Amino acid sequence: MNRALAFKLGAIAILILLLLIPLTMIDGLINERKRYQDGVINDIARSSSFNQQITGPILVVPYVKKYWKWMTNGKTGERHKEQREERGHLYFLPERFVFNSDLTTERRARGIYEALLYHSDSKVSGLFRVPEKMGLGTNFDQYRFSTPYLSVGINDIRGIRNDLKLHLNNQTLEFAPGSRAPILGDGVHAVLPMMDLEGGQTLEFAFDLKLQGTERFSLVPVGRDSRVVMKADWPHPSFFGDFLPSSSDVNDKGFTAEWQTSFFATNLEEILRRCHGDDHCNNLINRRFGVSFLDPVDQYLKTDRAIKYALLFITLTFATFFLFEILKRLAVHPVQYALVGLALALFYLLLLSLSEHIAFVKAYMISAAACVGLIGFYTSAVLRSWQRGLGFAGLLAALYALLYGLLSAEDYALLMGSLLVFGVLGCTMVLTRKLDWYSVGRSPSPRGGEPGGNKQP
Repeated sequence: MNRALAFKLGAIAILILLLLIPLTMIDGLINERKRYQDGVINDIARSSSFNQQITGPILVVPYVKKYWKWMTNGKTGERHKEQREERGHLYFLPERFVFNSDLTTERRARGIYEALLYHSDSKVSGLFRVPEKMGLGTNFDQYRFSTPYLSVGINDIRGIRNDLKLHLNNQTLEFAPGSRAPILGDGVHAVLPMMDLEGGQTLEFAFDLKLQGTERFSLVPVGRDSRVVMKADWPHPSFFGDFLPSSSDVNDKGFTAEWQTSFFATNLEEILRRCHGDDHCNNLINRRFGVSFLDPVDQYLKTDRAIKYALLFITLTFATFFLFEILKRLAVHPVQYALVGLALALFYLLLLSLSEHIAFVKAYMISAAACVGLIGFYTSAVLRSWQRGLGFAGLLAALYALLYGLLSAEDYALLMGSLLVFGVLGCTMVLTRKLDWYSVGRSPSPRGGEPGGNKQP
């Protein structure tokens, strides 16, 4: 390889490395704008309501247990019995739990940033079966019970939008703020009339719950047999949690999802038993499932994904530029490479700034068209032909189209990227298969300069 070719390839390599500086700065700007957006979403949630999780209802029966304990006198060593009292709660989960919710979404804007809020209109129903003697058997007489109540854990009670009333058997009861159950955290409760604690009882319940929240909506399937149905106008649901929907239908108008669980799958009775005495039962409230109301691929994520291909994109563009140079025997200065590289880097800045105000597809098309037009106009002068400049611009436009395909087809991005690189390598090998690389960069021999063939005037 002659010195001119080595110098040119070295200069191109250095330029590619130097272009990583502005690309890194743009990438940092993307992360900064994303943090601004997250801050706005948190501010809007703070002034309205955060993500919501429903845990319950759970039947809570406070008790005082009397028992005798042997004690030893420290001075005399005599043993005697002392009566002690232990205060606690008995928790009962529903035998059947049915939850039907219709959700609508709403966008709240602050400046150029938006947050997605949802409004749920839910109908909750089911029944409790309280066992004879509260399931305590022969120990029943040791307990003295207080007024029972029904507790429902709700993450942010500021989001409640209706007057909660509990329909229990043939009675209507009022809910009050506070779950009164430390294991549930915040929420509401309804004081129940005294039950037939010794003989057992069946309690059918139902209530309507209108709730507002942001980002996520989830619940804990507390029933021995739980059935949950959610319908929403959001076309991009992201289901999460310990259980995926048993069936779902997602289209451009929204989604419908249904879950069905049992105690065998959730193991909530055992988890609740372990929670006794705990102020906060993470194992219970984390046994959840739900849906996220977030744009799965917003403009910042798409721009960040695009800039990850920037190095490959610039390398392919410089390789095409270099092929034009050697195949057409042109001399392109490294400064001209640098200007083309800066135009390619500015594409990502244009894409970021435009996508904050218009749809990402339109922002991409405008940014790509601006860069292709600018580089095509510039290269037509550098390559000394508007046809060559137009051809270079066409190849660049094809690269931008392929890049958008990579961004849109996330599952096939690696395959498409591999095929793209292989295709470019193949085209390069075909175009340069007859090229004498030793002659690249040398000055052409003067005409008539055949060895030993120079004629004397």
